[in-house]
Amino acid sequence: MTKSPSTLGIILFIATMTIFFIVYGFFSGINYFDISLKANAFVLPLIYAGAAFWSVNTFWRAHKTVSFKQAFKRAFVPMFTGGILSIISIFAFLNFVDTDAKKLLNYQYVQRQKSELDTEYTSARKILKHQKDIDELDQKYNERIQSFTPEAVKGKDMLTLSHFSGYFAAILIFYVVLSVFFGAFFRTRTVHQEITNQE
Repeated sequence: MTKSPSTLGIILFIATMTIFFIVYGFFSGINYFDISLKANAFVLPLIYAGAAFWSVNTFWRAHKTVSFKQAFKRAFVPMFTGGILSIISIFAFLNFVDTDAKKLLNYQYVQRQKSELDTEYTSARKILKHQKDIDELDQKYNERIQSFTPEAVKGKDMLTLSHFSGYFAAILIFYVVLSVFFGAFFRTRTVHQEITNQE
């Protein structure tokens, strides 16, 4: 039995929010930003890809003949529905419900950037041999480190509506690419099967 793409989208939304609140509830400490980042980079893409595959595959098994458009829709609609609902809900939660969690994420984001800058600087300084290159590196580092002073980071917000829109635009590219892949894959299988049957 195949579920409608919209229903699968609601299921993905529930799964996404469950993961969000698990991370929020159990890991909102010193590693909150890092764990959130890993969940978004590794866990959620696997869940969304798996749901898209299951959506197209069950539809293909039930109908046997699937066009590219049908396969694309079966993959894209659940991911888009789950994704857009999740983005809106997470934005609303962090900006209107628990602004302290938002402040913590912003703070840890800035600290992570500073840590990465320090690591890059230290690594680069170890391999440089000429004093001129070292002086140039030191100058660039001192210029960049100014962007991390308390005055510079005050009010810095990576969780605004415009930032969330940018995040979703990037996620949307993932949805489209994955849906095109599934559309081409399942359409090809269908065409191949029809040719085999005719032979």
